[in-house]
Amino acid sequence: MATQRTPIVKRSRRLGITLGKEKYVRRRAYPPGVHGPKQAMSRSRLSSYGEQLKEKQKAKAIYGILERQFSNYFAKASRTGGNTAEYLVRYLELRLDNVVYRLGWAKTRRQARQMVGHGFILVNDKRVDIPSFSVSIGDVISIKPSKVEKGIVKSIPEAMNHSTLPAWISRDEKAMTGKVTALPEGEDLKQDFDPTLIVEFYSR
Repeated sequence: MATQRTPIVKRSRRLGITLGKEKYVRRRAYPPGVHGPKQAMSRSRLSSYGEQLKEKQKAKAIYGILERQFSNYFAKASRTGGNTAEYLVRYLELRLDNVVYRLGWAKTRRQARQMVGHGFILVNDKRVDIPSFSVSIGDVISIKPSKVEKGIVKSIPEAMNHSTLPAWISRDEKAMTGKVTALPEGEDLKQDFDPTLIVEFYSR
């Protein structure tokens, strides 16, 4: 299976967003690489295509997915009817690994993806180990009982104190369960990328 091997710090600096833990992001006024400072001095401006491509790269990096899967999400969003940009973000937000991250059970989406892949997560009391699994309204997400003594699970209560729960998810902190109560909309669809530029990219 294809994987993204570019270091997180390098991708964060290139795209101007935080992909990992905040302390690992080096904020500099120029792109990564030996030619970074020189590129900053040239102050070259991105073309419309370049801006659209960069927004697509941001979205892929934030949710940790590669091109083929991302293009499938776009195709699904475009077939749905309505605002393609909004549907695209909604489908990305409804990924199981993202929901685990939104619940505050993982510090990053990358960690959430590992939890799902290693069998930590149940959906409606059934084990789901596919990070891209799409949750629906009414789905209950919980931790597999045999995993509750694991170190990563023991750190969840503290992690939840530093997380902001979106309006479309409810959470029982004592039982460590979460429930999808609605679909992401409005403010919950605002991300660190512009989905309308992504739609323009694929519509070229």
